[in-house]
Amino acid sequence: MSLSFRQQEIVEIARRNGRVTVDELVAQFDVTPQTIRKDLNELCEKKILSRVHGGAVISSGVTNVGYEQRQDIATEEKALIGQMCAEQIPDNTSLFINLGTTTEAVARALLQHRDLLVITNNLNVASTLINNPTCEVIVAGGTLRRADRGIIGEATVDFVNQFRVDYAVVGTSAIDSDGSLLDFDYREVRVTQAILSNARHTYLVADKSKLERSAPVRIGHISQMSDFFTDKMVSQDLDQVCAQHGVTVHEMQPRSIAQD
Repeated sequence: MSLSFRQQEIVEIARRNGRVTVDELVAQFDVTPQTIRKDLNELCEKKILSRVHGGAVISSGVTNVGYEQRQDIATEEKALIGQMCAEQIPDNTSLFINLGTTTEAVARALLQHRDLLVITNNLNVASTLINNPTCEVIVAGGTLRRADRGIIGEATVDFVNQFRVDYAVVGTSAIDSDGSLLDFDYREVRVTQAILSNARHTYLVADKSKLERSAPVRIGHISQMSDFFTDKMVSQDLDQVCAQHGVTVHEMQPRSIAQD
């Protein structure tokens, strides 16, 4: 089945940005919300997009959204999540920070902390925290992934395994409602698994859009986390999983859990 020109444009926008919203598409194409909803429903019937509240996302779970586009998704939410997480990290402590735009928001929120030792495989995190004069930054060795300035590979895993720190701050590309944490690059996943194995407290930072996505490689399970920082817990199933495993959930918004 062929796509209309507008539907092709909608798919391209979703590929660039990770998702589309009805309101944005109405404004861009100067059509009614009913017309956009019809387009989205047809694209979902063809399994090109998947509907989410207020819009749709790309159905494919094998390719990540580009780094620059991810920077533009939920920027305010990520900043507030970063602040919430940073408030739980004391001065004079050691921590891992891994790859991701949300973990980078945590790094920015740590600029006023004192006497931190930060080990990271994220050059963006290192570039941020170098501006904190009391923070010692150790950058992991390994293969540089140019797309997002992340360092990955077996050498990175070996490097991480030399340390035992107080806190790990990690992000993820997708979260299943059963608590599975997912990502796209097996090499990156191996590094994250090593980070989680070598920290006393494990903090997951992810906005609610991660529950609308899928990815092919399993990092682990949310039960491995001591705390989960998010803008809003939108999955009743995931909330129950967190409660069952003693994972403390920190939300920006008052609790109002929707059914999956």
